[in-house]
Formats: sequence, structure tokens, C-alpha cells
Amino acid sequence: MPWHARLALDYRHDAPRTTARFRHEGPLRILQSLYPEGDGICHNVLVHPPGGLVGGDRLDIRIGAAPGAHGLVTTPGATRFYRTQGEHAVQDTRIDLQAGARLEWLPLEALCFDGCEAENHLRFTLAPGAELIGWDVAALGLPHAGKPFLRGSLRQHLEMPGVWLERGRIAACDRLLLDSPLGLAGRRCTATLFLAAGTPLPRVARERALEAARAVIDAHALRETAGATSPDARIVVVRALGAVVEPAMQLLKEVRAAWRAAHWGLPATAPRIWAM
Repeated sequence: MPWHARLALDYRHDAPRTTARFRHEGPLRILQSLYPEGDGICHNVLVHPPGGLVGGDRLDIRIGAAPGAHGLVTTPGATRFYRTQGEHAVQDTRIDLQAGARLEWLPLEALCFDGCEAENHLRFTLAPGAELIGWDVAALGLPHAGKPFLRGSLRQHLEMPGVWLERGRIAACDRLLLDSPLGLAGRRCTATLFLAAGTPLPRVARERALEAARAVIDAHALRETAGATSPDARIVVVRALGAVVEPAMQLLKEVRAAWRAAHWGLPATAPRIWAM
């Protein structure tokens, strides 16, 4: 029987502390709130106890943040899309930040097993003064285990309404897309990181974010397949391709740390679960 799980997570700023409240239906949970950076920034881990999705499963995640709140959400492991008999498995995430709120959306990768039919949607709306650092990472197959992505597909949808929209379908049978130098060039991990703002960023702030990202990229092993752009004054985007997840995820973590320092004046504090 398919799972349909829902979770609504809301951050509030009850001075001086950011607090988190959540409601859920089905197998989605938020673990205990942690404050490794002090009361102002609330760290949470989102857990899906079944560990993966099969055909017909759906996860609906809704995250909101009130004025002045700063939340950080990560996961303990990859979102696994397993082989299906035809029905799609869907993860749909919506983020709504009110004026002056901040959020860091930092889940680990979506791992697409051979034969999956996966859909991964992320949509975020930001009020004036709100800001979001987030990423989306997808891995096709299990290269380390010798299990390539030969059947199935992944549909991705990333959107900041009226500002930025990326939609795509990666089908295992599309060898031109997967292997052409104009496509993924044989690489099986795609990674996107973004700094988004509800108010247009001043040119100096965008240039600072781009310079910080490019400095990290230039020193990284993936420098030939990564880049940073600003398609709109309200968003800065880093994209990378890798043969496997680990180098791409490490690149995003380093850029996220650089953006925290350059744009928010915050240290590169990582969620504790990343060190486990």
C-alpha cells in the first residue's frame, strides 16, 4: 500500500529564540531542535522512517518561517527512489518565508535507483527581506556498487515563482542526454545550490556572492564542470556535475559556508548530523 505522508514545519522568532513547531501525517518526523549557534538559529533534522519511496508513495513537505526566524533543515541520509512497476514516487516541498525570515534547506541527495519513476519538486516564495540558501542534488544509479541507471526517469522542478524556473526530465533511455558532451557527459550526479532573496540584491551583494562561489569552484576538483550565475537580481545559482555524489556535495557545502560568511556574516557551522 502506498505511503502518503505530510509534514508542516513552522519557525517562529520568540525573542531571542527561533522555535520550531510541526504537524505530521504518516511517516515524516522532525527530530529535537538543536541550537549549536545559539538561540537565534534553530537546526532540525527531517526523518522519513521507511527510508525510501516506491511507486505511488508521496511526501508533502511544507516549511514556513515568520519574520525574524532563522531555521535550518537537513536530513540524516539520501532520499531513495526505488524501482517501481510504473507509478511515480513524488516528493513535493514548498517553502514560504515571511518578511525578514531566513531558512537553510540542506537535504542530502535524492538517490535514483535503476527502474525508478521519480518526481522531485521544490517551490519557494519569499516575502521582501526574506532569504533562503538551499540546494537540490540528484544521483542516478549506484556507481560504487556497479548498479547503473538503465531504466526509469527523474523529473525535477525547481521554482521561485516569477523569478526562476528549472524543469527537466532525465530518462535512463536518453543516452544523448546522459552521455553527450552537451548533456551530462557520462556524469551521474547533478547539483544545484542557490541563494535567493525576496528583495532584489544590490549589485555589490550579488558580485560578492558570485566571487565567493567562484573562488571555491576554482580550487575544487569539479572546477571544469561547475559554475556560478545570477539569472535575476533575486537569485544566485551554482551548478555542478560529478561522476558521484561526494565531490559535488562537498563543493556545495563549501560554497554554502562561503555564502554564510560573505552574505550573512555567520560562521560555517555545519549541522551536527553531518559529522556522524
